[in-house]
Amino acid sequence: MRKLMNWTARAVTAAGMAAAAMAPVSAQTVYQVPALSDYSGPFAAIMPMVGPGREGVVNWWNAEVGAKLGVKLDMKTYDTRYDTAQTASLWPGVLATKPLIGLSLGGPDVAAVQQRLPTDKVPMILGSAATGFSWRPNQWVMSTRPTFVHEFTGFVEWFQKTKAGGSRPVKVAMFTTEASPTFADLGKGINAYAKANPTKINLVEMVYVEPQPADVTLQLRRVLNAGAELILVPTNIQQAVAVKRAMQALGKNVPMAYSIHNSPAMLQKLVGGMAAMEGDYEVHSGVIATEEDNETKRFYDMLVAKYGMKAPWHSLTTVGMSQALVMVRAVETAARKHGGDKLTGELLYKTLIDTNFSGKDFFGYSGGDIDYSVEAPFPTRDPRVNIGQVVGGKLTTSATQVPVPKLAKW
Repeated sequence: MRKLMNWTARAVTAAGMAAAAMAPVSAQTVYQVPALSDYSGPFAAIMPMVGPGREGVVNWWNAEVGAKLGVKLDMKTYDTRYDTAQTASLWPGVLATKPLIGLSLGGPDVAAVQQRLPTDKVPMILGSAATGFSWRPNQWVMSTRPTFVHEFTGFVEWFQKTKAGGSRPVKVAMFTTEASPTFADLGKGINAYAKANPTKINLVEMVYVEPQPADVTLQLRRVLNAGAELILVPTNIQQAVAVKRAMQALGKNVPMAYSIHNSPAMLQKLVGGMAAMEGDYEVHSGVIATEEDNETKRFYDMLVAKYGMKAPWHSLTTVGMSQALVMVRAVETAARKHGGDKLTGELLYKTLIDTNFSGKDFFGYSGGDIDYSVEAPFPTRDPRVNIGQVVGGKLTTSATQVPVPKLAKW
């Protein structure tokens, strides 16, 4: 109970002393928040975690912060099937509800709505990492994380310094596919980084395979024979499982690195348990969902205990939580400055661009401060990456707030 009281106090503090001093507001302005989701497509397995994570944060904020500001966010879920055409067909109906701000899921919905949002005046918050092809000015889908390439180059530089001695380039191979714009972009970005940084990385091969490969043993044997000492598989669950099974079939144990959406917690049941992933890494600017007692885990526990959030403690639950936290903090900032009954999508966009949101406001659910600019729809001032590793059959934190290198557009 004491923890719950502490979190209530924190919420009031985060809402600002002026809001705390206000008498409870009886009349509330209700704003629509579309939550683009995938309950019947390739990422349907993640939605029972991402969805409740979003809902838990919105329910908490409505009760403990929004109520004092005269604001209530009404979040509605739209199943896009992670398909660009489906998202495009749904969007006119979504727009008819006059949304204030929305939650994006990934590449297909970004592709469907990004170029029309400046006209529609609806900013969207993306919980996934950004992509190189979205790195353009005046974008209205804003990621809570830098690009996948930023995240993995930050990891490669950390690995090169701490695991490869720092005196030679680390030999890396990466598996991806050209069938997905996001994953093809990842390959393009890592290739560009490798060419620009030969003293840090020796890219043995960029291995392009099918999105759902049956077997990649020949490809993995080839890159291991070439001396690869680190395998990157930042794409989907199917490719990660295929590469891990090939590693097992070859009797090798070269470390592999995954992103948040195909993390060890997602893969363990498919490859023989967490112990089968001993030495592998999880790499991203989100939360490494270990069992360590920290502020991030305590905030999750509060949402479960006080607001009935039904989602496991999992990295993908934290994706929904983090994007919802960025969204509500933007609404909160705008409401305090302009009034809870005067919010518009254009005002929210300006708030996101003009405000440097302190990492303290996100209870550990961001890679640091969140700052956007008209030049890039992701944090660029000082992006950081967090690194987890499976040690002793458990996910542990290897490093946090690892600096990300400055990258040129690829």
